[in-house]
Amino acid sequence: MHTHVNSVGLLVCSDPALNYSTPSHIPRACLDALPQQPGVYLFRDEAGVPVYIGKSVNIRQRVLSHLRTPEEAQLLARTRHIDHERTGGEIGALLREAQLIKAHQPVFNSKLRRIREMCSIRLGGALPEVVFAKDVDFGRTDNLFGLFQTPQAARETLRVMAQEAGLCSVMTGLEKGAPGRPCFARQIRRCQGACTGEESAADHAARVRAALAPLRVTPWPYPGPIAIVERSDGLRQRQLVDNWSYLGTRRPRGKAPARFDVDVYRILVKPLLAGALAIEQLA
Repeated sequence: MHTHVNSVGLLVCSDPALNYSTPSHIPRACLDALPQQPGVYLFRDEAGVPVYIGKSVNIRQRVLSHLRTPEEAQLLARTRHIDHERTGGEIGALLREAQLIKAHQPVFNSKLRRIREMCSIRLGGALPEVVFAKDVDFGRTDNLFGLFQTPQAARETLRVMAQEAGLCSVMTGLEKGAPGRPCFARQIRRCQGACTGEESAADHAARVRAALAPLRVTPWPYPGPIAIVERSDGLRQRQLVDNWSYLGTRRPRGKAPARFDVDVYRILVKPLLAGALAIEQLA
C-alpha cells in the first residue's frame, strides 16, 4: 500500500493498483476482480495452462506484488490471464495451492512438485532401516523418523547423527562388522563400544532413538477423516483431510484410501497438534 501527502498535508493511502502500469497483454478486468481475502491464484498462458500458482491471505495484494517485481519478467511475459479462488482461510489456501501444483506442475513453481520417491528411517528392528512410502503407509506407521527425497539423504542423516552422538557405525547399519570387532568409529574413540559389547545394545538403541527424536514423523492422530473449518468475510469452508492427505472441500466417493502426502503433513502437523485449528471429526 503506497502513501502520499496531499495538498493539505494529510497522509493518504492509495490502492496499490493505481501505482504501476499493468502489462498490456494481461486483461485489466482479471486484476480488478482480485479480492483482498485468502485464496489461491493462477497465472495462465495463452493456451490457458497454469504457468504459476500461488497463495496468499490477501490475493489482490500478492498478485499485484508479482506485477511490480522485475525478477518475474519471464513469468509476466508468459501470462495472458490470472484466475483466483477464494478460500475460508490460510490453511485452505495452503492446501489448495499444494493440490493444484501437483495436478498442473506449473513451469514457474519450483517447490511443492510431486516427489517421486519419499523415504524415512524406521526403528524397531535390529538396525535402523530406510523404508519407502510406496511400501509403508507413513501416516499410519509409528517409529518413523525424517522425511527424505532419496535413500542417500536418509543415510547421510544417519551418518551425521552417528558422528555427533558418538554412535556405533555397525549398530546403525552404516558399516558391516563382525561380532566383537570394533567399528571404525570405535577405533578412533567416537563409539562407546556397542560393537564390542562395552555398551549394551539396549542402551545404544535408546541413544539412537533419542538422537532421531526431533525427526519423528507423527502418525495421523485421528481414527478417520476430519474437517478443518475456516471462515473469511462471509465464506465458511470445510477442508477435508485424512491420513495427512487433502481430500478437498467435499468428501470424495469411491476413492482409494488416502495416502500420506508430505506437503499436507508439513502444512498441518504443527497447527493441528498445537490445537490451533477448528476441527470437526467425520464419521
